[in-house]
Amino acid sequence: MKRTIVTVTLAMFIFFLGRTPARAAGFTLSSPQLVPGGRMSDEQVFNGFGCTGANVSPELAWKGEPAGTKSFAVTVYDPDAPTGSGWWHWLIFNIPATVHRLAKDAGDIETATAPAGAIQSRTDYGKPGYGGACPPAGAGAHRYQFTVYALDTARLPLAPDTSPAMVGFYIRRHELGKAGITVYYQR
Repeated sequence: MKRTIVTVTLAMFIFFLGRTPARAAGFTLSSPQLVPGGRMSDEQVFNGFGCTGANVSPELAWKGEPAGTKSFAVTVYDPDAPTGSGWWHWLIFNIPATVHRLAKDAGDIETATAPAGAIQSRTDYGKPGYGGACPPAGAGAHRYQFTVYALDTARLPLAPDTSPAMVGFYIRRHELGKAGITVYYQR
């Protein structure tokens, strides 16, 4: 009997630990530069590692976030990168709940066009800010997932040198809902 109770309790713990927050029915992400399911333009492509793009983050706008949202986070992720763990291209968080837009090129740390108080943390390129697509030549089309997360906290206690995995952990712990756009790029 004790074994059954422990097994059921463990199963319930795993269920609640791994649950995904419900998506808000009207929570959407849009961009004038990104067509969902379309090809990423050269403007958003990285400039380096053999790629010759402009490395400009697209304008992003969102609406319809869940009730109780206290801040937002935005990520760009390539699950197809040949690393075994994907590739993080952009992580920006602590975006105030009153902000519903990132300006074009907000991912450029030098221009300081990101919202006041927002933090851009280290990407898999090794530094904070937007790092565009640059899949290996001949590897086929990669997916680039632009995601905005509504969070139940005003601030994540993280710094610009925080690893993408740690940022992802905190985002998922505080996620109320998310909305996204997936685009493709290959060379």
